[in-house]
Amino acid sequence: HLLNRSLCLSPLEVSQMKDEDFSQNLILDSSTLLFTHIPAIFFVLHLVYEELKLNTLMGEGIRSLVGLLVQLARDLKLEPYVDHYYRDYPTLVRTAGQVCTIDQGKSIIFTSEPNNCSSGSMLLLIFLLNFYFKIIQKNLLFICDFVNQTNVSHHSTSVSSLAERLVVWMTNVGFTLRDLETLPFGIALPIRDAIYHCREQPASDWPEAVCLLIGRQDLSKQACEGNLPKGKSVLSSDVPSGTETEEEDDGMNDMNQEVMSLIWSEDLRVQDVRRLLQSAHPVRVNVVQYPELSDHEFIEEKENRLLQLCQRTMALPVGRGMFTLFSYHPVPTEPLPIPKLNLTGRAPPRNTTVDLNSGNIDVPPNMTSWASFHNGVAAGLKIAPASQIDSAWIVYNKPKHAELANEYAGFLMALGLNGHLTKLATLNIHDYLTKGHEMTSIGLLLGVSAAKLGTMDMSITRLLSIHIPALLPPTSTELDVPHNVQVAAVVGIGLVYQGTAHRHTAEVLLAEIGRPPGPEMEYCTDRESYSLAAGLALGMVCLGHGSNLIGMSDLNVPEQLYQYMVGGHRRFQAGMHREKHKSPSYQIKEGDTINVDVTCPGATLALAMIYLKTNNRSIADWLRAPDTMYLLDFVKPEFLLLRTLARCLILWDDILPNSKWVDSNVPQIIRENSISLSEIELPCSEDLNLETLSQAHVYIIAGACLSLGFRFAGSENLSAFNCLHKFAKDFMTYLSAPNASVTGPYNLETCLSVVLLSLAMVMAGSGNLKVLQLCRFLHMKTGGEMNYGFHLAHHMALGLLFLGGGRYSLSTSNSSIAALLCALYPHFPAHSTDNRYHLQALRHLYVLAAEPRLLVPVDVDTNMPCYALLEVTYKGTQWYEQTKEELMAPTLLPELHLLKQIKVKGPRYWELLIDLSKGTQHLKYDGVLYVKLRAGQLSYKEDPMGWQSLLAQTVANRNSEARAFKPETISAFTSDPALLSFAEYFCKPTVNMGQVCVSYVLLSCQTTMAMRRLGRREMSETSELWQIKLVLEFFSSRSHQERLQNHPKRGLFMNSEFLPVVKCTIDNTLDQWLQAGGDVCVHAYLSGQLFEESQLSMLACFLVYHSVPAPWHLPSIGLEGSTSFAELLFKFKQLKMPVRALLRLAPLLLGNPQPMVM
Repeated sequence: HLLNRSLCLSPLEVSQMKDEDFSQNLILDSSTLLFTHIPAIFFVLHLVYEELKLNTLMGEGIRSLVGLLVQLARDLKLEPYVDHYYRDYPTLVRTAGQVCTIDQGKSIIFTSEPNNCSSGSMLLLIFLLNFYFKIIQKNLLFICDFVNQTNVSHHSTSVSSLAERLVVWMTNVGFTLRDLETLPFGIALPIRDAIYHCREQPASDWPEAVCLLIGRQDLSKQACEGNLPKGKSVLSSDVPSGTETEEEDDGMNDMNQEVMSLIWSEDLRVQDVRRLLQSAHPVRVNVVQYPELSDHEFIEEKENRLLQLCQRTMALPVGRGMFTLFSYHPVPTEPLPIPKLNLTGRAPPRNTTVDLNSGNIDVPPNMTSWASFHNGVAAGLKIAPASQIDSAWIVYNKPKHAELANEYAGFLMALGLNGHLTKLATLNIHDYLTKGHEMTSIGLLLGVSAAKLGTMDMSITRLLSIHIPALLPPTSTELDVPHNVQVAAVVGIGLVYQGTAHRHTAEVLLAEIGRPPGPEMEYCTDRESYSLAAGLALGMVCLGHGSNLIGMSDLNVPEQLYQYMVGGHRRFQAGMHREKHKSPSYQIKEGDTINVDVTCPGATLALAMIYLKTNNRSIADWLRAPDTMYLLDFVKPEFLLLRTLARCLILWDDILPNSKWVDSNVPQIIRENSISLSEIELPCSEDLNLETLSQAHVYIIAGACLSLGFRFAGSENLSAFNCLHKFAKDFMTYLSAPNASVTGPYNLETCLSVVLLSLAMVMAGSGNLKVLQLCRFLHMKTGGEMNYGFHLAHHMALGLLFLGGGRYSLSTSNSSIAALLCALYPHFPAHSTDNRYHLQALRHLYVLAAEPRLLVPVDVDTNMPCYALLEVTYKGTQWYEQTKEELMAPTLLPELHLLKQIKVKGPRYWELLIDLSKGTQHLKYDGVLYVKLRAGQLSYKEDPMGWQSLLAQTVANRNSEARAFKPETISAFTSDPALLSFAEYFCKPTVNMGQVCVSYVLLSCQTTMAMRRLGRREMSETSELWQIKLVLEFFSSRSHQERLQNHPKRGLFMNSEFLPVVKCTIDNTLDQWLQAGGDVCVHAYLSGQLFEESQLSMLACFLVYHSVPAPWHLPSIGLEGSTSFAELLFKFKQLKMPVRALLRLAPLLLGNPQPMVM
């Protein structure tokens, strides 16, 4: 007896009969140790059996267990269990066998019939209970709650949300794709279907494990990258060290050419920009030697020409710093390479060297000081904020030669702007400042202040206060601080206290705007830059506070600033330094009157920054341009530019991107009496000063254009671009007009430079071709009024246009507007050492307004940048409703606070929705968006029109022969080694291998990204039929059909033509068996009679497929006396038997020999 061998039990009675006459009623010894536990053992083994059925790898274990379970079920008189095992493994269960009756005299602890697992939810529950047996105690309640919620919320929750909940829950309990591979395909298919539909539209904030489960490696890598500490971006260029050739040593060899080639793929504009901004090579000096020129005069002529060209060369580093912004990750063991500032020339045709050090002409002293400083800043700004550098590396870069100190000073300032100067030890800062090198002090003070923006850091405050006499106690020792260092320290105070409205700081800065000259010989030169710095610093401290300056009402800040702007008697100097100012200046005699030429710019911009975006019309009216000729004579024309700019920044919401709005800022008297610069004869009038009117007109227009640039900075607004481009072209026309001398070439050049900067601000980072053409045209102008300052403005515009190599753009936040006002102040230096009106170091503060906005799709499989179609949804504003726009990435995004969501769409890549309300830190960090190419698709770079994709070829060819493809074709669409090997070995044309069919199957799977669907096995047991039945039930379920109706555009997980064919094939096979004598077996089974063992398998298949109830269920419904199919249908309703099965059983039950097959 099988039980004897398994449980080591001995029967009390051993029959001596022959094998064919075994007794059916043997009794085991009930006194043995395990006898009382036989029912429990059976039930445990039954549960093990059910668990093993859910693992396709345990087939042999199941077969070895079936015989024992059948024997135990017969001994325990559990015929339903025997029938259950028979239906699963008909070839392993004999119709008759030895029985040892086990009677315990009490009720069995388990149900008399095994549960019917035809329901999908029951299958899932059993699988979960068995699979997670080790954690069942703590998770049982949760699993039950999950199943209950699934059943209850079937009608209240969308199917997609149920699929998401299932996938997320499986991830939480540790379910992986490896576990899914072991499930039978009928049970795995609903789970795969949920995974497939979650893959279509996943949430961007799902954990990494969920993304891996649904096969979205792009999302998992995005989640992984977001959780890692900031490091080198995938977009960073990897340039090997030691590749310093003469051609590459221009400071721009670290740019990511791959990304820029995707952004600007149609032309060579990047190479053109690099050529315009390089300063490492000698310039070409073209001078014609006329007969009347001697050789010495010709040499002087070439050197004078070189001196003109050097004005342009020295202005290039600022623009180059913008172009290469944050593009380089330095090697900690190597010094930062700083490109050479080459001020030599080559004269054709012999290519002879022209040098300014020959002594033939007078060269301004210290001409290259600030140019070297800017060159150092540009080199330092290449360092990305996420770079791993420390104090030792900063000190390591200190040059050994004194002539390179200016470059190192700029390098220190750049480290502050990109946030690295906070790593410099305090002792090193002290050492640098005690050296007394002016440039180093300027760069260090501005750098540490920018690094501590808005923090009110006391250590930095003390450091800055040492360099500002107004912040020192009256009894402190007077230090000989250079004027430019004081200017830098004042701006540094504004940066450290930005937006804080700190009363004491604001009070001191307000007084410093109108600081009188003196005492004695102090504060007599370059006062304008100090006053401007105090005004800018005051504006930053009270940035955007408007009339809400708490605790400052007694200072009368706006009234005091207005007086600084329009003039009047100087007020009593309050504060601890009033005694100092009793000693008059020995050089300047101003008396008690405010010198508005000194104080007006700073006061005007301070008002603009304090009331920025407040739309305060009472303050804005103070800044309106004078509307009478008499009042116009009291205001310098360039101050009208600042007033117009300040007024428009206050009335932020009134700025409109059209020419009509720009012209509306011009007073009526100027509009009515403006002259056309193309006129030959000028009108004569004693009451009107045409020169004043003309200059006021162009400066007001330039101020309105500049405000337009601030308002739409980084937006690429087409209306603003067209408006500004029109005015830029107008100013270029005015420069060559007959009456240009009335306005003055210098004024026109200034206004043109301002408009060009405005245009570059709007198109920042976009590399717009029309703006590039303007910059390139102005780059070539080197004579006439084109001085160092204009070259500086033009190349700053060029740098803004390609900010960070197209990766960065400008923000319009209050802090950014303040930084841009400092950097783009519309008064440009006359020569390279000019700091009278504006400290040149402040030109680099644009970095504080730059923000990364380039969104670059990166293919997660190749880790290479690529093209992808995006749908950007804008939030609704007062100017427009919520709207959507399609963009081809890589692209510059608008400011992220204006966007609601970003969606990757299109047939080529898997869809991805980024909800920006949940955070934008990753996009702000490096702008990388990982995308995953759909199967059968090629990238936009390889297939711009989409004509070469595998899916397109499939649709175009309908016949199966054409759908077969060569094995090497699939390598273009997948890198999966398993698929490549499958195509290599099974899709090659061989004899009798059916490679066409196999190729079609692989092609179908690859084009729908469903690599694992139904297994292909020989049907030796009914378990495979069970799985097919579950698949048919799932795909015909109402929930699945509703999902297909709600999402018709979603791809089907399985070909809709395949399952009906499978169902029809099975139906025909079983019907043919039924008609060929199978009805006799079915009748014998239902009657409890014996039947031929050769028919065991087919009978079990029929019973399983048609859900035929067991014979002992039939008497309970009273089949006797049934004469019609309607009666049978009513009686079988409680057994939940399908109608299609009942149609096949009806002839047997009613005695009709003809089956009622549909």
